[in-house]
Amino acid sequence: MPHSSLPDAAPPGPDHWVICLCADWCGLCRDYQSVFTQMAARYPSCRFAWLDIEDQAGLVGDIDVDTFPTVLIADREGTRFFGPLTPHAQTLSRLLDSLERSSLQATPHLPATLLLLQSLQAAPEHWINA
Repeated sequence: MPHSSLPDAAPPGPDHWVICLCADWCGLCRDYQSVFTQMAARYPSCRFAWLDIEDQAGLVGDIDVDTFPTVLIADREGTRFFGPLTPHAQTLSRLLDSLERSSLQATPHLPATLLLLQSLQAAPEHWINA
């Protein structure tokens, strides 16, 4: 099985996963959570997930997060975006819109990212728009 895609045995995934990696103690993250949830309703073809890197450390695994909030956008083909993002709806919206229009190839998944996506696929309790 190649490391750059989710296994064929996985149920069909969303067009994109949009995952916010945050921490409950981070005030910026707490403020961003409602904005992130609103964006989930605006982009129904994406599956949004909110993960506290401490409370859901088992899911997050070896993914390093240095700045909050950090957003991971990925699909079956690879990682489309991974990094800190200004916590505003218009910033995330512009990013998602540009990814939808872009024909750029995804970066192959790192093993830690692939494990996170596989774990999330089986953990709907973390999905915002399940």
